[in-house]
Amino acid sequence: MSLRLPWLSPHPDAPFPPVETALRDPDGLLAAGGDLSPGRLLNAYRHGIFPWFSEGEPILWWSPDPRIVFRTDGVHLSRRFLRQLRGSGWVARADTAFVEVMTACAATPRPGQDGTWITADMRQAYAELHRLGHAHSVEVFDDGNRLVGGIYGVAIGRMFFGESMVSLASGGSKAALAALAFRLRAWGWPLIDAQVENPHLLRMGGETRARPAFMAEIERLTAASGRIGSWCDAFETLSLGDVPHETSGNPPSG
Repeated sequence: MSLRLPWLSPHPDAPFPPVETALRDPDGLLAAGGDLSPGRLLNAYRHGIFPWFSEGEPILWWSPDPRIVFRTDGVHLSRRFLRQLRGSGWVARADTAFVEVMTACAATPRPGQDGTWITADMRQAYAELHRLGHAHSVEVFDDGNRLVGGIYGVAIGRMFFGESMVSLASGGSKAALAALAFRLRAWGWPLIDAQVENPHLLRMGGETRARPAFMAEIERLTAASGRIGSWCDAFETLSLGDVPHETSGNPPSG
């Protein structure tokens, strides 16, 4: 590649460059190289950095400014969609179909993208993080137990770093995000990182954070005690009809 970027040491514990040195164009591009080992990935997320690259490229590491996040009491569902959910019979669970959600995210075409950034190496790396109890998925199933949507990401302390979400039926990804926010709020987790701003995320209640504010928040939240291991039992089965119009409502029991 023609850009002059810091090249990471092959040692998985090697530090990243300071996020303040990331490029402005393309926004947030910080470094290249390294690997996708669990230790390096967890270190990256703790420092507001994530991998994003296409097949045939070196591993690229990013820390955009501003960052888009969701407050777990601020994910917005339209009243029309809420009415649809109430009669849908959809339910949400966690960590029962992680690989299926990640595979569906990789296989779903995205507007303006040729191919996927969720490469085979990425899928293998996040599957290993999931096995170790650091990566999690929330899955939405219809009344026939068919997967209709999902979201997956990485949890450190009380911070959830969203990686990708998918709809296999209309509204499936919105339902998954709302269910995730609903449960995280009940656990006392205030934020979900959504990485890069786009109009869809803003319509759902996403908010931008300047890098210094984002970094201060994740430093505090990743240092808190969290939930390592499967979320399946703790998350329980959530009826999507119980998710309020704004997740700021008092959460009903599972």
